[in-house]
Amino acid sequence: MLVVSLYVYAFLSEFILIYPVYALLFTDTGVSVAEVSSLFVIWAVTGMVLEIPSGAWADTVSRRLLLFLGPLLSGLGFALWVMFPSYWVFAAGFVLWGAEGALVSGAYEALAYEEMERRGRAGRYAAVMGRATALGLAGSAAAIGLAAPVFAVGGYPAVGAASVLACVLCAATALTLPEHRTPAAAGGQGYLATLREGLALARADRKVLRAVLLVAFVTAIWGALEEYVPFLGEESGVAKAAIPLLILLVWVGATAGGLLAGPAERRLRGRAYGALLGLAALAMAAGALSGHPAGFVAIAVAVGAFQLAQVLADVRLQERISGPARATVTSVAGLGTNVVTLGVYAVYGTASSSLSHGTTFALVALTYLIIALGFSIA
Repeated sequence: MLVVSLYVYAFLSEFILIYPVYALLFTDTGVSVAEVSSLFVIWAVTGMVLEIPSGAWADTVSRRLLLFLGPLLSGLGFALWVMFPSYWVFAAGFVLWGAEGALVSGAYEALAYEEMERRGRAGRYAAVMGRATALGLAGSAAAIGLAAPVFAVGGYPAVGAASVLACVLCAATALTLPEHRTPAAAGGQGYLATLREGLALARADRKVLRAVLLVAFVTAIWGALEEYVPFLGEESGVAKAAIPLLILLVWVGATAGGLLAGPAERRLRGRAYGALLGLAALAMAAGALSGHPAGFVAIAVAVGAFQLAQVLADVRLQERISGPARATVTSVAGLGTNVVTLGVYAVYGTASSSLSHGTTFALVALTYLIIALGFSIA
């Protein structure tokens, strides 16, 4: 039941039909592009501010409780958007959505790992999380595919209602997750003591710190670059109508990478893991610099490798965490991912003002070589 519930939760958490059209809702309400940008900032800042405190809360109380509350918050936000569309309601919705991301981040991985470890199946964590990641991508793809016909029939109320329903079902799925951990099992510590222990572990234990940094950088760089695929495609001469096909190709690569996590987990350690990152960086850079649509095949392969590396980085982190503050430490990695992502956005935005998208994309991708070098000399 644990694994099935994790899979269903991962799918439903991304099966949100309002995702592809919420920007249109904003502009149809009269919100300017600058105001939309400010909403994205509110969303990002909320998640970053709440990331670590919510992780400590998950370690202090029930992780299943946070996985239940998170989707309800985002569902409430989506309902408010459709029922009372205005700038400040959109802002409130993004605060709720950002809070949902913070509550789920750390709690999901911590509950999954410890429950599998309790069953003597921690060795399957990579395979399970890889498939969960793939199912999340499938949920997003399904939502994008269904959004157009549902919107055509019922407009914003229909996609909003479908999104709220998905959130409620996701929250209900959380209640089916087994959790044998109790506050007493967490050492009976209070919130502040748990928060301090988690932060101290992430800072003082060099193996844990290295794993935290690995998760942050491996996840953030390719995740941020993915947002620029449409610009790269247009620069390569791809028609705007065909851009979604390029995005689909990249998603196929990411899905394949997630599914390969289980079989590859034992083989890709140490220098082999570094080689994976290095080869993927070179493939992504070559694809970006090719200036040809065929180059996106190499980019998709690279994205698959980075998705695989991301899942394996999380595995390494969970293996190295000890004590009751697992969700807190995982949330530190989540915060690091957010910070690095913002840094990549800033670097890309600055560099692309004087360089082509292909060159900028390649240069950012090649930063993975630094990480790969670290594994080669370790």
